[in-house]
Amino acid sequence: MNTNRIQEVIVTLFSVSLAEAQAQERTRCQSRGGLITFHGPGQLVCYPVLNLGCFRKSVRWYVCELERTVIKTCGQFGIEASTSPDTGVWAGDNKICAIGIHCGRYITSHGLALNCNTDMSWFDNIVPCGIMGKGVTSLS
Repeated sequence: MNTNRIQEVIVTLFSVSLAEAQAQERTRCQSRGGLITFHGPGQLVCYPVLNLGCFRKSVRWYVCELERTVIKTCGQFGIEASTSPDTGVWAGDNKICAIGIHCGRYITSHGLALNCNTDMSWFDNIVPCGIMGKGVTSLS
């Protein structure tokens, strides 16, 4: 039940249309770990705030649920996605979704950025997530 419920919460968040997201676009300052990343037009940025105590008190489990949900979403678009030893979700050697969460007292923050219809040239100026030798891609 817990796994299904968290997937329902995340899928509900994924259901927001791009037009709605753009209409509600705001600049947010966040302190986050990890190396440089990009959030911009064409991405679905999802920062769920959940109490893992209501699901399962495991950060690893939560990250795996995020990954599984993104992989299922990619599959609905005909894209074979998977995890790798590097963070995020991958389509071959190209990252399609960055994942970076923070958890304090089992309350989550931060989350993921799924490239939906992103202008990939934004990534020409950075090494996404500090991972050298890999590319980025999008659902489109």
